[in-house]
Amino acid sequence: MTSDVSHEPAAFNPLEGVDENGRMEPKHYDAILLASFGGPEGQEDVIPFLRNVTAGRGIPDERLEEVATHYRANGGISPINAQNRALKAALEAELERRGVELPVLWGNRNWAPYIKDVLQDAYDTGYRRILMVTTSVYSSYSSCRQYREDLGMNLLKTGLDKKLQVDKVRQYFDHPGFVEPFVEGVRESVAKVREQLEARGITDGKIEILFSTHSIPTADAEASGPRDREFEEGSAYVAQHLANARAIMDRIPEAAGLDWQLVYQSRSGAPHIPWLEPDINDAIAELPAKGVNGVVIVPLGFVSDHMEVLWDLDTEAMDTCKELGLAADRTPTPGIHDTFVSGLVDLVQERTAENNIADRPALTALGPWYDVCRPGCCANLRGEKPTIAGADSTVGVE
Repeated sequence: MTSDVSHEPAAFNPLEGVDENGRMEPKHYDAILLASFGGPEGQEDVIPFLRNVTAGRGIPDERLEEVATHYRANGGISPINAQNRALKAALEAELERRGVELPVLWGNRNWAPYIKDVLQDAYDTGYRRILMVTTSVYSSYSSCRQYREDLGMNLLKTGLDKKLQVDKVRQYFDHPGFVEPFVEGVRESVAKVREQLEARGITDGKIEILFSTHSIPTADAEASGPRDREFEEGSAYVAQHLANARAIMDRIPEAAGLDWQLVYQSRSGAPHIPWLEPDINDAIAELPAKGVNGVVIVPLGFVSDHMEVLWDLDTEAMDTCKELGLAADRTPTPGIHDTFVSGLVDLVQERTAENNIADRPALTALGPWYDVCRPGCCANLRGEKPTIAGADSTVGVE
């Protein structure tokens, strides 16, 4: 596809060309926006970055410094920016391989390159219609709607509302491109843990698989997903993870009969506010009493090995396993796995008029998810903000 910078779309109607399943008709796009969380790239960046992340919450710097220790221990550098540069390059290579001539832009919510600046540069370049791919794959306020809000607010701040249209690919939690690398990783990790146990002389050791994801406030979990659907545990966020875990286990004969559970990590915020549980370290602490000898830790909620994977799993969780004498292995995140990168380009081609892919695979009964989010989906419980890519969007609507 050749980028056509002459597109001057009319004011965006979020329901135009959308069917009853939330699927949008393919369009002509000028560029792809890879949108991510962002992270510091040096010791001096750490506190300013954390101020961005916690903006509006009134958290003093001394409390932010407690969280900063994770970054300080890594030279003040979050791995996420380097990972996104690698992902951007991999996407560009796959697009070129397929003959899809769309430039890939990269913007972050909380650190440079900021989404606001990328939008302005895109418009100045002549782009008028952009398709966003985020590095958060599940449905919740922080992993979907907050991205849509950031785009909406920044289109208003730049004065680009009704001038620059930004659509978004569907949440791709159960797309084969995201799930299959975990299938491969779990299979390999189970074998590694069995090898560790055999080296200790334990030939019939019991192994449990812990699928780990970011904890979120219980209220946000209950508000995740569209209001016109019911979900397991009353939460689209939880239901999507559980469905993915089952899909992975069903594809690994070597793991047949192994116990598994969904656990959570990276809790933050006031102690009196309920968050999803159990915490991964609490779950690990209970395993010896169940006769478990080995653990496979699966970072199911994440696309790359960023700080929360390196610290909360590779450091804290693995330390807990070591203290308890448990054999353990952590599976890789998709990162720039060929299957993952190919899957992201498939998601783009679902939406493009040229080089279109009509098939929309989903490995769970919950998907494929919506191109345009349903009204009230993943509601912001702290107050509504302008959004894009939703049936209740307010940006670009006349």
